[in-house]
Amino acid sequence: MRRPMVIANVLEMVTYDELTQPERRVWDAFPAGVAVDFRAAPEEDPAEGVGWGSARTVRGEVLRALLLSHPTTAGEVAKVDVRGARISGQLDLRHGDITCPVHLTHCYFDAEPDLYAARLGELHLWRSVLPGLAAVGTQFDSFVALSECRATGMVSFSLARIARTLYLDQLRAESAHAEEQGVAVALNHTVIGDAVVATGMSARGEVRLDGATVTAQVSLSSARLHNPGGMALNAEGLTVGSDLTVRGLYAQGRITLRSARIPGQLDLTEARLSNPDGMALRVSGAVIGEMWLRGAAPIDGIVNLRRTQLQLLYAEPALWPEQVRLGELTYTTLLPHLPAADRLPLLEREEYLPHAYQQLAAAYQRVGDDAATRLVQLAKHRRHRTTLPAYARAWSWAQDITVGYGFRPLRAAAWLGALLLIGTLTYALRNPAPLKPGEAPDLNPLFYTFDLLLPIIDFGQERAYAPHGWSQWLSYALIISGWLLVTTIVAGITRAISRS
Repeated sequence: MRRPMVIANVLEMVTYDELTQPERRVWDAFPAGVAVDFRAAPEEDPAEGVGWGSARTVRGEVLRALLLSHPTTAGEVAKVDVRGARISGQLDLRHGDITCPVHLTHCYFDAEPDLYAARLGELHLWRSVLPGLAAVGTQFDSFVALSECRATGMVSFSLARIARTLYLDQLRAESAHAEEQGVAVALNHTVIGDAVVATGMSARGEVRLDGATVTAQVSLSSARLHNPGGMALNAEGLTVGSDLTVRGLYAQGRITLRSARIPGQLDLTEARLSNPDGMALRVSGAVIGEMWLRGAAPIDGIVNLRRTQLQLLYAEPALWPEQVRLGELTYTTLLPHLPAADRLPLLEREEYLPHAYQQLAAAYQRVGDDAATRLVQLAKHRRHRTTLPAYARAWSWAQDITVGYGFRPLRAAAWLGALLLIGTLTYALRNPAPLKPGEAPDLNPLFYTFDLLLPIIDFGQERAYAPHGWSQWLSYALIISGWLLVTTIVAGITRAISRS
């Protein structure tokens, strides 16, 4: 039965008599939440909606009037559930208060829906085609789904609040001005009460998550972000409750997670990141539980990890580019466990940073790999030597050659043994003359050499004999070498004690 109902519209007054047949079907089905399906076949492509005629067309202004007037039936849950329709004109719900679910699936939108500062319950646009979506400052009391949608303009939820999950899986979005490196998806400063599911999403233009807060996790696994030379993913200041999963991500353009807070995992397993003319990955000043780059392709572009705190870092040496910035990066565990020789070349790609060597040495020390720890510490001192003035470098060289800065104590023993052998043989073949014949003890070439080499030991031989000629010069060399060896050994022991 036809109902003489007046539908209030901001721009005009629309009566029930003025509704088209498909619009009446939608209107009549709404109070009981009955679905209205205009599709000729379930598998048809909604991109063909531009050619759908009046039999499948519903005006946006009619949907607005229906949602705002909210006719109900006792004992039923009202709901807009339209499938396979062409939405002509604009669906303008700005500042509206709409509590019923809105399902517009497999639909074709002529104009961008505008939900600015509205309040909605549940929004489901699965597999629809639309020229963008404006939901700036909108509040959703349930979930929002744009799964498998295609948007030829920006999809924006900036400053929105979504009580449950936001589904963007398989969404294909692009900036309205992709050639100008515009924004394809905007979730900046959005608050989401559950998760963001954007697996398999494809975006041409910038994807913004800067300043967003997500109670659970964000998944961008298998997503394809295309914005060469620009920002592919801006997640600066992102806060998530658990993980940011970007497994299998393919990104052309810059990715930034500056100051992000991710207590769980930043999972970049099998990711491919490329921005050859600039920054490919910036994770600076962030606090992250675990960062996984397992199986990732070599990164094409600069990587910045400065001032980031990690509990675990999984990264194979081969994936790092030529420019990696590591200043003040801290981590507890480094995986996979590899020889120090495989890790050290990365630290040599920028200026000398003591902290980077200390972090690597500490990681090896925590797993009990003392040999790798010593090798890293030795490499640190050798790099530090290149920054010293000439006179200090000479002393540094002496410590390195003799005792390896205290990390090679057996080297000092080898030097002492060699010098002791040289001195013993020399003075056995060329006895030094006694200073006081008849009073001097019997010459012992071995202990005479000991007296020369070790200034802290006195066997009485050095004070009783005086070599001549070239053997006298040898004694001077042994005395000097002894002092150098003793001094460097003491310095090495002091360093070892301070490390322990």
